[in-house]
Amino acid sequence: MDKGKYLIECNKIKQLLTPTINKISLKSKNLPYFLPDEVVVHNTSDDCWVSFLEVVRNLTPLIIKYDDSAKIKPILANAGKDISHWFNKRTGDIRHFIHPITGVKVPFCQHGPVPDVGVQVPSTEWQPFEGIPWWFDHQYIIGLLTEHPRSIRIKNMLTGQENVIKVCCEDSIYRIEERYNMFNNHSTSYTWKFETNILDKNLTLEENNIPDLRFKFKDCTLPDMFYTSCLMLYFNDDLT
Repeated sequence: MDKGKYLIECNKIKQLLTPTINKISLKSKNLPYFLPDEVVVHNTSDDCWVSFLEVVRNLTPLIIKYDDSAKIKPILANAGKDISHWFNKRTGDIRHFIHPITGVKVPFCQHGPVPDVGVQVPSTEWQPFEGIPWWFDHQYIIGLLTEHPRSIRIKNMLTGQENVIKVCCEDSIYRIEERYNMFNNHSTSYTWKFETNILDKNLTLEENNIPDLRFKFKDCTLPDMFYTSCLMLYFNDDLT
């Protein structure tokens, strides 16, 4: 492939994978949402997650591929963290800057070279990159990063047990039920209610008319946890 055709193909890929289009297409795949607290625990070379531009990626296969390369060190140093500052929010591509010596627009790798990024100065080692760089490659995507984590109180009306868990504002009640299973393996045997209303498990908290009141509390100079909405679980006498 000659250089002109290669650049045209690269531009097509970038246009197709801009953050806006990318986010819409990913939402249509019903990918799970993750809390920052869930991403941060995956911070080793054997289990490396990162988030950027509201998307969570598992880069463990990339770590294995570049195991002996110094290029992987910046990613390992930021494992479990959000690295959105590495990328252009408008294009989704890695950030660029004008090199002070050559005057050429080159990738800005503030923590050192990373995989799929060429050398920044004229060199005999330079060669065109063919393929999709890892930050555009959908094979690493495992979910989306929540826009707003929120706490919810869940009370078992049979035993009186009460737990406060952190969830994603985009989570359906089914997803919240999965998170709550660590406290009650039989949560599917309960009817979930808020006040007197039975919850639709396919909908989110907001869609079930359970608003997040933290922003109103902030306006009134009250602490975020001044009040936490409570979901009530009523036993159905059906252990499943």
